[in-house]
Amino acid sequence: MTIQNSSSSAFNLKAITRPNIYVLEPYRCARDDYKTGVLLDANENAYGPALVNTESAEFSVISSDTLAGLNRYPDPHQEEVKQLICNLRNLPIKDDQVVEPLKPANIYVGVGSDECIDTIIRCFCSPGKDKMLTCPPTYGMYAVSAQINDIEVVKVPQDPANGFDIRTDAVMEALSNDPSIHLLYLCSPGNPTASLVDRESVKKILKHPTWNGIVVVDEAYVDFAPVGSSLAPWVTKYDNLIVLQTLSKAFGMAGIRFGISYTSHSIATILNAVKAPYNVSTITSELAIQGLSVSSLSNVRKNISYILTQRDRLLRELPLIPGIGNFIGGHDSNFLLVQILDKPAGQPSNIVANKLYESLAQNKGVVVRFRGKEYGCLGALRITVGTGEENTILLEKIREALMEIYKA
Repeated sequence: MTIQNSSSSAFNLKAITRPNIYVLEPYRCARDDYKTGVLLDANENAYGPALVNTESAEFSVISSDTLAGLNRYPDPHQEEVKQLICNLRNLPIKDDQVVEPLKPANIYVGVGSDECIDTIIRCFCSPGKDKMLTCPPTYGMYAVSAQINDIEVVKVPQDPANGFDIRTDAVMEALSNDPSIHLLYLCSPGNPTASLVDRESVKKILKHPTWNGIVVVDEAYVDFAPVGSSLAPWVTKYDNLIVLQTLSKAFGMAGIRFGISYTSHSIATILNAVKAPYNVSTITSELAIQGLSVSSLSNVRKNISYILTQRDRLLRELPLIPGIGNFIGGHDSNFLLVQILDKPAGQPSNIVANKLYESLAQNKGVVVRFRGKEYGCLGALRITVGTGEENTILLEKIREALMEIYKA
């Protein structure tokens, strides 16, 4: 970057900017590229927010009391919504007896999971000194937040040959060998892999005999996985666990930016001490409370059922299109990761996958996400599960575009 300075001032932006920030490449989100069309690129809930009454198609509204009180700062503690969050996950899970229920003292809420990710790094890693570990391919904001905070990222790639399982022994060894690693970020179900992290692997890492650090399990998509997959109830048993969730995906409320951290009382106390005093707005809080209500949770379950039905449809019908290769990773989310071939019955190809991505977005009005440059994802497109109508369009346009690419 060249600084143009029209005055004789001594100002030099590069000289006063933290070096890690000056060279930062920001996270590139889906809406940076395309904003219109059949949007199957950002893993949003195509069936809309849980606040919608599906019988009347009327939206819930902000109460008059809330609107009248917008001259006041929000509640900094969010006790009501925190209790609803606890109620959501206070269920026994498959193989562990939950000894202590989740309470509001186990919760930190942020402006989306991204604020939670950043706050955790700021609390438990010293800039330029400590490290964190990730398992690629994974969510890009872990690395972006690490660079912003001048934290080195150690990478132990997942195993593509085994459904993108984490290499537990390699992770354990890395943690044993480097005490400067303070955090381990795991995405379950993974983004972009849609694979659940093995529960026994997480348990083994949590019980590491020598590593003094925190395991962060990001469960943004857990409601599309089998019931009982969430590890949130574990935080009352393991002092070194944080589980991240969000209202963006299954709840269809990405626009309100509401992220959740379940963790021990001790860690939650630290996270809540560091956060901005009024980080969650009054309107966001009220919408979150409405979204966690009994009627809204009924809508959530209905929409999840629709999405899973359409996911099964794509699993059946996408492979019938010449040029569609294998699904890689798992099937535990509201998206699928599928390989595109260099020719029908050929080999995975980044060139053809990128051409298909561009053709769909620019010529066909369908937006998916190219993921071929990520570890183990050669020739892969990540496709969000849309509505029945959207998926019909998707299947038709992919067939058209691949035929055109192969004929060119």
